[in-house]
Amino acid sequence: MSDDHHTDPDGHPGADLEIALVRLDPDLPLPSYARPGDAGADLCTAVDVELGPHERALVPTGVALALPPGYVGLVHPRSGLAARHGLSVLNTPGTIDAGYRGEISVLLVNHDPVTSLRLRRGDRIAQLVVQRHERARFVEVDRLPDSERGSGGYGSTGGYDPASRGGEEQ
Repeated sequence: MSDDHHTDPDGHPGADLEIALVRLDPDLPLPSYARPGDAGADLCTAVDVELGPHERALVPTGVALALPPGYVGLVHPRSGLAARHGLSVLNTPGTIDAGYRGEISVLLVNHDPVTSLRLRRGDRIAQLVVQRHERARFVEVDRLPDSERGSGGYGSTGGYDPASRGGEEQ
């Protein structure tokens, strides 16, 4: 990584991090960003796949990469596929560790209760976000320091009151 600014293959500024990538399938596009400023690069399916209602499949992308130490790849769903078709990444986000050198595969799930979804080879199926990460050193203590939030979780901050909407909480 250098301090000068580069452009990505589409000419967008800000592509400062070079990542070694092997295209396992020469007919598939490399991961790419749809617009300047996008955080996620689109990943494509290397195979045709049909997902029935509530079915899941591990889908290859035809690329392998070498992330530098201190970086992680996070595989996220594409929002349009999720909104329109109920397609998501089951283990969201999928984690690609810096030491992994195999093909990136995406664990997709069709959440639609009725409709099957057919994906064609080359379709964009997920987004890869590459970011820095820290490794933690876990230190066992007898008591955690106090905080404003404390141990409240899972709805403790409010945000949804079904009674105010005429319904009852299920």
